[in-house]
Amino acid sequence: MAALLLPAEEWTDASPAATFGLFGAGTGAGWVFDAVCDRVAAGAVVRMGAPLGGPVSDMVEIIGRITEVRLPSPTRGHAGPGGRIEIVHDQPWRGRIKLRFDADRGGTRVRLFAELDEAGLEWLMRRRGLPAGRGSAPNPNARIGLLNSKSGLGSMFGAASDHMAMLAVEEINAEGGVRGRPVELVVGDDASDPAVGVAEAWRLVRAGCRTILVATTSATYFAVSRALAGTEVLLIQPHMNEGGGTGPLRVQLGEHHEDQLAAAVRPLMRAAGGKRWFLAGNDYCWPRSTHAAARRILPRSGARVVGERYAALGTRDFTQVIDAVTASGADIVLSTFVGADAAAFERQCHAAGLREQCLTLAPAMDESTLEHVGAAAAPGLYAVSGYVEQLASPGNAVLLHRYREAYGRWAPPLSTLSESVFEAAHIWWSAARRVGADEPRLIAEAMRPGRFQLPRGTVTLDDGGRVTQDLFVTEATATGLRPVSL
Repeated sequence: MAALLLPAEEWTDASPAATFGLFGAGTGAGWVFDAVCDRVAAGAVVRMGAPLGGPVSDMVEIIGRITEVRLPSPTRGHAGPGGRIEIVHDQPWRGRIKLRFDADRGGTRVRLFAELDEAGLEWLMRRRGLPAGRGSAPNPNARIGLLNSKSGLGSMFGAASDHMAMLAVEEINAEGGVRGRPVELVVGDDASDPAVGVAEAWRLVRAGCRTILVATTSATYFAVSRALAGTEVLLIQPHMNEGGGTGPLRVQLGEHHEDQLAAAVRPLMRAAGGKRWFLAGNDYCWPRSTHAAARRILPRSGARVVGERYAALGTRDFTQVIDAVTASGADIVLSTFVGADAAAFERQCHAAGLREQCLTLAPAMDESTLEHVGAAAAPGLYAVSGYVEQLASPGNAVLLHRYREAYGRWAPPLSTLSESVFEAAHIWWSAARRVGADEPRLIAEAMRPGRFQLPRGTVTLDDGGRVTQDLFVTEATATGLRPVSL
C-alpha cells in the first residue's frame, strides 16, 4: 500500500555516538531521546513521541518494536555513515519509522522519517478535528465496528486488536460473509477516554455499523452503552469485565472478575506463603468492582485485606502506593492497574525492591503490556485469564500461524485482550448466519445461550449472557505469560 513519508528533524551539538547513546534513556532531552526501551537492539519494544511534521508540542505516541540498529562512528565530526534505528509499529496505525543520526556542523542532525498510510492519515485527521473516513452513504457491505484504544494508556493492550479483528473479518468473508454480503471493518479510537469513545461510537454508527465490538476499558464501554441506549445498535464487550452491562442489545464476553479471583486466590497464597492482600489499582469502575469482589472472595480462603489504594488513570509516579504496600506487610498485591499504568507500576515495584516482600496478581496483565514491564521486573508477577499466547492447543497453534503469516514476526504478541476480539467477531458471525440477516436484536438473541469452540477452548453463554470458560493462572517470564500449577 502506498504511504506518505513524513519527516521531522533537530540538531544537537553532541557527537553522533553520544546522541545515539541517549536514545531510550528517557532523559527529557527531546522527542527522540524521550523514547522508552530497555535496550536498543532488534526485537526490543519501544515507545516514543514523534511530531510527524508538526510542532513538538503536538506529538503522537508510537508503540512498536526495533527491527534494525546500526551504530554510528565513534569519531566526533566523522563524515561517514551515522547511526540508524528502524522501528515497525502497530499503534496508533501500522507503519515504519526510520531514525538517522548523522554528523553535521560539528554536531549531529537527528532525522525521523515516518510512513503514514491511509489508516494513519485518517487517524491524524480525526485527532486534529478534521472529517475523515467513511461517511453514512449507503453501501453494499455489512459493516461491523471496532472501538479500540489505539492511543492513550490503553494502547499497550490494544496493540494487536485491529489485526485480530481484520483476521476474523477475512475468515468471515472467505466463508461468504453475511447472506453473501462482504463484512467491512470500521475502526474507532477512544484514546483511552470515555468521552472520546462516545464520539467515536457515534461516528461508527453514522458509518453504518449496526454492531460495535467495544474493546476498551469498562469505563468507555459503559459510557458508550449509555449514549447508545436509544438506538438499535448491538454492543459486544470482548474483554474481561465486571458484568452489569448486559441487556437485549448488550453482550459481555471475556473473563468475569469474580471467576478470575476464584481461580487464582488459593494458588497465589500457596506461592507467596502468606494470606495478606493489598488492593491497588486505577480509579475507575473495573478496579473498584474487582476490589469489591476481592473483599467478598478473599475471606472465604482465610485471607485478609491489609490495605487499599487507588491512583488516577495516567499516573506515572506510584511512590505513595508502593510505600503503603511496603508498610502494610502484604504478601500479595492485587493490581488492577491497566495498560501503561500497569507497566509503570510493576517497573517501579521492582525498582523499589517490593518483589522481595510480596508477589503480584494482575488480572488484566497481558502479553503486550508485559513486554513494557520488561524482563527484569517480570519475576513475581502473575495473571489469570482464559487465553495466553503460549496456550498449548491445536486451535491456538493454527491461529498463531495465521497471525504471524499475515502480520510478520515483529507484530505484537497475542493476548486474551486481543484474541478475544477475534473470537467475538466469530461469535457475532455465527449468530448472524443462523438468523440469516444483519439484524442486531436477532443476532443478540441468537448468541445466547450458545456454545462455541474457539482457539482458547470451549466457551459457553447462558440465557443471561454469563460466560463459562477455562481459566489459567499464569506466571510472567521473559518470554511471556506461562500457565502454571501452583
